[in-house]
Amino acid sequence: MFGSARSKLKAWIVGGIGTIAALAVGGALGAFDAIQKPAVVLEPGQPVETGPWVVRPLRAYTVDKGVYGLPLKAGEKALVFEAEMTNRTAISSKDYFTTFRSTGGTDEKPFVVLVRDSTMSPALQPGLSERMAYVWGLPAGATPPDRFVLAVNGEIYKQRDNLYGAPGWYNEHVIGTVAMAVGIGPDTPDAKP
Repeated sequence: MFGSARSKLKAWIVGGIGTIAALAVGGALGAFDAIQKPAVVLEPGQPVETGPWVVRPLRAYTVDKGVYGLPLKAGEKALVFEAEMTNRTAISSKDYFTTFRSTGGTDEKPFVVLVRDSTMSPALQPGLSERMAYVWGLPAGATPPDRFVLAVNGEIYKQRDNLYGAPGWYNEHVIGTVAMAVGIGPDTPDAKP
């Protein structure tokens, strides 16, 4: 009986030390993962894989009248960013609204338009490259930036997500940033690849 109490005490101490060690290692790994990684600076014209998309930032410009069929209010300007996008998935998709996010100049959500025919928010076909325009409205009197900085977001494919057990693209994260010189008008020459 005395021997079994000693065994129980030894098991309790060893188990407690193991638990404390596991918590310490888990905390240290979490701290390392939380450290901010330096942002990757992407070049205009450089193709970037974001997971479901291959994107190529092309140009940015401002207009003071309607663009791609989007009317502007009196005195309002629009900040337009164009990119070539290729759907890498097996199905048509509209999951591109957060692929580019403004990091300055405007916080509003953009309109997204297909450049070739001004279609609003179309589903892009697999493997087909399309030129898309992200359009942000700027309030009357606002000065457009000289350089437009955008965060490029990516996602990770999971065969099964933790909630539904379904495949898909998850865990959106910033891949890097791209800074574009802002021209005037849609006739601004294309950025060189």
